[in-house]
Amino acid sequence: MKIVIMSDTHMPKKGRDLPPQLKEDLESSELIIHAGDFQTIEVYNNIMKYGDLIGVVGNVDDEKLQAVLPKRQVIELFGVKIGIVHGDGKGKTTEKRAMEAFKNEKVDIIIFGHSHIPYLRYTNGILLFNSGSPVDKRKLPFYSYGILTMEKGWRIEHIFFTN
Repeated sequence: MKIVIMSDTHMPKKGRDLPPQLKEDLESSELIIHAGDFQTIEVYNNIMKYGDLIGVVGNVDDEKLQAVLPKRQVIELFGVKIGIVHGDGKGKTTEKRAMEAFKNEKVDIIIFGHSHIPYLRYTNGILLFNSGSPVDKRKLPFYSYGILTMEKGWRIEHIFFTN
């Protein structure tokens, strides 16, 4: 199973369309996980056209998105529990806020966004993954998103690109 992971699309403010490379991966994916900051319900609906979409609301998402998306959620795929949260808030680092969102639940992976900084690290036995942003790299040299492949085991990786 190919799962595309993304967050912080911030469209149409930071981009008019998704990058071609990301679109290709979306077309061949079986599931899409978005960790918030779509920005508008139109962007959410556009991404949904590529297939099944699981998303959470981010801090810049409009009222329509806030009405349909949760702040956090847990899904289970092939016996792997995945927590999804945007990671915004006050105090602490984005990673610590993401961990705190699932402190009372047993999860194997936490997918988060907010910082736009690609992140892949185990902490306390939990894999933390931030895909970065496919349209707003800020001061980083590359745009990015992620791919989670689940078959007999699982593998997660960043896809980095320039435009």
